[in-house]
Amino acid sequence: MTRAPRIPNLGGARAFILHRPHPTVQAITRQLSAIGLITLDCWPELPPEALAADFVFFDADLGFDEQFPWKPGEAPMPLVALIGSEAPGRIEWALSHKADAQLLKPVGNAGVYSALLIARQSFEARKHLAGEIASLRQRVAERQTIVRAVTALSKGTDDGRAYAQLRSLAMSWQISVEDAARRIVAMTEEATGEEGGDDQSHRA
Repeated sequence: MTRAPRIPNLGGARAFILHRPHPTVQAITRQLSAIGLITLDCWPELPPEALAADFVFFDADLGFDEQFPWKPGEAPMPLVALIGSEAPGRIEWALSHKADAQLLKPVGNAGVYSALLIARQSFEARKHLAGEIASLRQRVAERQTIVRAVTALSKGTDDGRAYAQLRSLAMSWQISVEDAARRIVAMTEEATGEEGGDDQSHRA
């Protein structure tokens, strides 16, 4: 039987509302305060302390990239887009910042709590996926390094013996095979560079 995900307690969380003075800000603040969040509103830019926020609500209608102290799509917290205009350019801009949830303006007396929960879940899922992608890229890079090290050790002969030699070197150096491969590749590149320099000096 699958257990339902636990609803987190958001009391004490900090939320910044990046929006010009407007009844929308008041409506969101009332709902956030009722849930137990600490709210701070600002315009036209987020202050440096917003980097430690738990949530950021931002105006998708009048927003611009320079308002944020991070690159588009790299927010360190869940974002909630406040959308009043459905102009394609505005929607595209909000999507470029990878908003995790949205609220349609004018904001009434409900909707903020569900937006918070959806934003947090979407943000965590996106962060987990990004971590998996980074891990896969690292593994691919390590495999390529091992292949390069084996090639350098084999010198065109038996790759199996070269890999065994790599493992033996890793054991004798008391490091991982991946670290040993990086060391071999670095040594090979350094030797190649020195040889290239010697060749050039002889030619001179």
